[in-house]
Amino acid sequence: MSSYYHKFGINDVFFNQIKAYPKNEFFIWDSQVFYNNMSQVTGAFTTNVGGTSVGNLSLYGLNVDRNSTDTGVIYPWIRKGGGPGKTKFKTMSDTEYNLASDASKLVSSYDMSASIGREYFPTGLYTAHEQPGSGNYTGSALRNTFDSYTTLSPYYAYSSTAHGIDKANDQACLVTIPSIFYGSSIKKGSIDLKMYITGTLVGRLQDTRHNGELIQTEPADSTGSGSVAGIALYSEGFLYLSGSWSLDTATYTFGTSSAAPKWVYFGTGIDTTGSTAVDVSTSFNVSFQGTNYVPSVTMFAHARKGELNHSNNFSYIEYNQTASLAPSTGSKKYIEQDLTIKNVVSSAYADPAAPFQKTTYISKIGIYDDDKNLIGIASLAKPVKKTEDRDLTFKLKLDI
Repeated sequence: MSSYYHKFGINDVFFNQIKAYPKNEFFIWDSQVFYNNMSQVTGAFTTNVGGTSVGNLSLYGLNVDRNSTDTGVIYPWIRKGGGPGKTKFKTMSDTEYNLASDASKLVSSYDMSASIGREYFPTGLYTAHEQPGSGNYTGSALRNTFDSYTTLSPYYAYSSTAHGIDKANDQACLVTIPSIFYGSSIKKGSIDLKMYITGTLVGRLQDTRHNGELIQTEPADSTGSGSVAGIALYSEGFLYLSGSWSLDTATYTFGTSSAAPKWVYFGTGIDTTGSTAVDVSTSFNVSFQGTNYVPSVTMFAHARKGELNHSNNFSYIEYNQTASLAPSTGSKKYIEQDLTIKNVVSSAYADPAAPFQKTTYISKIGIYDDDKNLIGIASLAKPVKKTEDRDLTFKLKLDI
């Protein structure tokens, strides 16, 4: 095999980005979350090979089915400096840092995961968390965000007499989706929420207008059909549900409530606060598409006529030649041996052979930096025949 360096021309390298819409689906049942219909997979050393609980996505994925007893898990660490600067992990308190001696090893953990969450506000965003002295201001923090979306729909307003909206005091629930699942934003029109009772669909919300309004579309002609039961904050990953009408006549358990199913009870079982009790006959489904921008580079590698037609591979010469491969040397000479290149040109006749033609087969293309350090290899699925009269161009594409 032989290597030839060719510099990419100004029109041979293009940088662009791919806009992708990955689909995500969560199924909630009996206080459990299942992501993309994946159940727990038992490994050789762990009960779940992903290193996280079912329904969670690992942030790093470095300790997949790792034998933590014998080899230990992978973890990040730094040395505590002795100077005035303070470099520590965010999960470490100032007290822990100050008690550690200088130059000691400070460790953290890679067992970080994410999944959807839910928080229930029985008396509204304001009264649930903004009592004097509580130190928690969920309502105020979200108010500006809600109002910034009012150009899409009036239902985003924090307060609107015309539409009977008072988010500060309206019963509601907030479903939170970490950005690791949706990327830059949730794709408009892709949100689909379903509520089931004993396996029967009792309610479905969809973003049919592509403006964030979560409208009840099924069952047809049911109570609340066609009504707006919530809104979506696309960039922040929040689903605010305030639909308070009953979707079924029977009574079920939703956290601390025993009532008919309503949209404000959606997702009970994944609560971040309070009771997570939920009737086992109730289940929920959340599906949406994210918006991901993937930077990529496209490169054109040229194999022009008259080039790349020689090889140092042993298979390039005729087999079992009597001449030594080593050159003949002496005090006044350096003579390389003449070796016959193997003729691989196919002939239509058994005799005579076809006229000789220098032929190589390109199987790999190496990518080098400016200092000629190999930084990547593109392997062809099948070697490409290269003759002196052939002009070839290989298109290489890499996500970065």
